[in-house]
Amino acid sequence: MKINQVLKALSHPIRREIITRLRDGPQSAGELASNFGVSKPTMSTHFAALKDADLITAERDGVTINYHLNTTVAEEAMSAVMGILGAGEEKAPAIKNKRKKAAI
Repeated sequence: MKINQVLKALSHPIRREIITRLRDGPQSAGELASNFGVSKPTMSTHFAALKDADLITAERDGVTINYHLNTTVAEEAMSAVMGILGAGEEKAPAIKNKRKKAAI
């Protein structure tokens, strides 16, 4: 997984909304685009960024392109972000004591 590409792909609100909509299952490019007031070329750019980050996959069915959420990469990205933030880890006592003293 390329964490920088994933974070860049998720930096745009439209792309985050695409991911949210794909959690419910695959949708066509047209179905997804109908939810946003942007041009088709702009949507194509968003789809390309998400595909480059491997967050979504595309499947052609005739002239229709259906997009699927790549849950494996999405979960790996979430885990990486949580690791960066130190979620679930206990803070060192020295750090906690400094914060308490600063508050006094």
